Amino acid sequence: MQRIRLRYTKRGRLRFTSHRDFQRAFERALRRAEVPMAYSAGFTPHPKVSYANAAPTGTGSEAEFLEIALTQTRDPEKLRLLLDESLPAGLDIIDAVEARTPGLADRLTASVWELRLDGVDPGEAGHAVSAFLAAESVEVERRTKNGLRTFDARGAVAALEVAGPQADRPGEGPCAILRLVVRHVTPAVRPDDVLSGLQAVADLAPPVPAAVTRLAQGLFDEETGTVTDPLAPDREAVRPAPPKAAGTAAAKAPEGAGSA
Repeated sequence: MQRIRLRYTKRGRLRFTSHRDFQRAFERALRRAEVPMAYSAGFTPHPKVSYANAAPTGTGSEAEFLEIALTQTRDPEKLRLLLDESLPAGLDIIDAVEARTPGLADRLTASVWELRLDGVDPGEAGHAVSAFLAAESVEVERRTKNGLRTFDARGAVAALEVAGPQADRPGEGPCAILRLVVRHVTPAVRPDDVLSGLQAVADLAPPVPAAVTRLAQGLFDEETGTVTDPLAPDREAVRPAPPKAAGTAAAKAPEGAGSA
């Protein structure tokens, strides 16, 4: 059985698709592309697809991951192209590797987010960011299926900064761009929770909902503060073919071939 790991996006209006909607669209794409999927056992077999840490509905993403199991070997890049053609624009398969190492989900320990705050001056956003980072804890509330829950949004934030104004929106009013690196903890801290924290510590309230996009997710490097590519170990595990032994041609040469 071959396992393929895929990276896909949620762009434009497709960021409003729920995870269940994407599952249905992806399974249709698998059928259209005639992918030789492995299926689970039991009374209701379903294709073996493992989804990892999907982004919340309403947020865009450049770094969603899943893994599929095949009954026949396929070239990852050719499979990527077939699936990408079978999905609607905005749900784009942008990377594919054969799984050669265990634990993809274990390598998704942090995310990098971009938060676009239309109508917010970058200076005002910078003041709120400084206040948030200076706080030891920032309690926020989120309504869950079990009711209203209070938790700390500060502890999970590894980095938060103002990246600058939106360069492609000249003359349309102020716009601050925040870059957020958040660790994946329990309970999960989402970009909306950080925005609630900014409002709690500095009364930062964008006049319109923030446009949120996940730029990356992977293993968090504590020394550098960066988030690494979770598919890199699979690419690095591909071993090149051993070089041909030197002197093979000479060994096959007839005796006396070089004599005068």
